[in-house]
Amino acid sequence: MLPLVIANPKSAGGSTRDKWSAIASDLRTHFGPFNVAFTKGPGDGIEIARAASGKGRTFIIACGGDGTVNEIANGILQSGKDAELGILPSGTGGDFRRTIGMPDESREAARALRDGETKRIDVGKVSFIDHENAPAERYFLNVTSFGLAASIIERVKSTTSLSWLPLDNVRGRASFALSTLQEVIAIGPTSVRVKLDDKEGHTLQTVNFCVANARYFGGGMMIAPEAKLNDGLLDVINIGDINTAKIILNAYTLYRGTHLDLTEVKDTLAKRIEARPFRDDQEVHIEIDGELPGKLPATYEVVPGALRVRVPRSK
Repeated sequence: MLPLVIANPKSAGGSTRDKWSAIASDLRTHFGPFNVAFTKGPGDGIEIARAASGKGRTFIIACGGDGTVNEIANGILQSGKDAELGILPSGTGGDFRRTIGMPDESREAARALRDGETKRIDVGKVSFIDHENAPAERYFLNVTSFGLAASIIERVKSTTSLSWLPLDNVRGRASFALSTLQEVIAIGPTSVRVKLDDKEGHTLQTVNFCVANARYFGGGMMIAPEAKLNDGLLDVINIGDINTAKIILNAYTLYRGTHLDLTEVKDTLAKRIEARPFRDDQEVHIEIDGELPGKLPATYEVVPGALRVRVPRSK
């Protein structure tokens, strides 16, 4: 079978739809022949990838942002087959492609898909409570968190105040920056109960709690600078009780990956993390690879070597 490209036409604010002819031309010229399927709404990518993988498709390429990549990966993993994942970036985030070094420009990404090498990577799995209060599960490639990041993403997804900006990637970054500032001013620490592996559970204060498989989230923030995709471990980063002024003054450290030097930031490694609200009446939303599927309590586990991914060939 030919490789299957699953494209999200709504990614990058709809520019994937507008630029699809050029993207497809670059892919045919610099990668080769392929089949394509377009998603129509949330969850479509999972269903298309699961069905394609189940029918024997061996190479499935996600065209879109991190949310699209997450859906295609979930579909492959849920199928129980061993299809390989490729990434053709076309979104405002692109955090996972940063970790694997995939070029952002479609022509160069097509060449990397053609000439790249296959590597087996770990994935994370989250068991949580969805918005209908039912148990749910989701795999993640990148980062899952609760606290400030989830609040920012919720605000970004609901805002239309920056629709006048002409470039989708600029609008995405500007919207994230504005929402970050608004949430930082309003945010306070949240009390949660956390248990790592077989250690005793304890209560901690968090402004933002991250469980990372890869290095980046939030459109280029290097939240887990030491994360490795094949070490069989998840990086746990807790930004504790830190005041608003210090968050703003040290925001640049998140992009450099030097925030781990702050006294309020703690990091460790674990294979399994359990988190629940400190109070039963507390509702703490979680984000998974930039999406908002539910809330705590949640259990995070690493699944070593679960997914094959096409990455640029090492020089």
